[in-house]
Amino acid sequence: LVKELVEEVIQVYQELSSDTHFPVMQPPIGIGSTYEGWSHHGDDAVYRLLVPLKAGRGHSFCLKESIEEQRPKRTFRAKVQLKCTCTTEEPAENMPCFLHHPDKRQRRHRREHLLSVLCTGSYLDVHKMVAWFQDFVRSIWGMRPKMCHYHLKMLPSPRSCKLQLTDSLGRTFVTELIFGLQQGDSDIFLCSRSREATLTTSTTWSASCAVAEAKFFQHIARQVPRGSYHLKCLRVCTQILAGTGFSSAAMKALVMHLLTTTPLSGWCRGAFVERLKDIMQYLHCCLERKHLHHFFLGNDNVPEEISLPAAYEMAEPLNLFQGLAQDPAAQAKALCEFKVIYDR
Repeated sequence: LVKELVEEVIQVYQELSSDTHFPVMQPPIGIGSTYEGWSHHGDDAVYRLLVPLKAGRGHSFCLKESIEEQRPKRTFRAKVQLKCTCTTEEPAENMPCFLHHPDKRQRRHRREHLLSVLCTGSYLDVHKMVAWFQDFVRSIWGMRPKMCHYHLKMLPSPRSCKLQLTDSLGRTFVTELIFGLQQGDSDIFLCSRSREATLTTSTTWSASCAVAEAKFFQHIARQVPRGSYHLKCLRVCTQILAGTGFSSAAMKALVMHLLTTTPLSGWCRGAFVERLKDIMQYLHCCLERKHLHHFFLGNDNVPEEISLPAAYEMAEPLNLFQGLAQDPAAQAKALCEFKVIYDR
């Protein structure tokens, strides 16, 4: 239902912006635990959707890598550039080629309008993009029948568009729209919001594996026997570790590794307790070794159905527990927390 509502919003946007130079929004992609099937938040769940952006007519996004040393690059800026549309796109009477149209004043006006509304300098600005789209959603809410059944409240969020929707029975749910720029033809997107503290300026976009993760669980769902308990295992483990220093992202990576290194037939209901023990024992082993590999970087076990940039395939494995390796006190605390939970 949430996805259908967002799809209607984007359809209205596409209709109203079809002859403009503003970014083109693609169909939303469900991401995160709620859409992957292992959410444990119940009524407090946040339905996250990634909305891919493509450059509007007459423009292109040139992704500029950050100057950090880490490989592959994790943060980028998107420079908005003009491109020739004389031969590559069907001509439009009200939108001539920005580069070669003889009316330079019109060309300059259109470009300055785009840059002033959505950019800082010539770079796509996350804060401006979010604020602009929030205003758009407010202005069109109620234009389609489904929208009329829900009261809309916009929640404050500088890097994503958070919609609080309340139905006629007073039930409320939240959906978060995150904008993304696709890296080539891969399943890696540069996102407006990141769960990591890597976004330092409003023109910074962070590389995210959220779409690749969603595709991974879709792939596993097609491979496991009917009634598999792999998602329930992940949900229970994250519930057990809630409130500790163990993140759900780390637990997800750990279970993803196990799903590609153990027989999928073993994730059935009858082996539920054994798989829980496997997950917890694997976590304990990773804590002792102070090492847990990122699933998509330098991992030969990533399913072929998932498309990754070459830099991800060739990269050295990234240690998600690097902080423990650098801080013995943090490792000791993590092991202590694990023992308390495991003994319980």
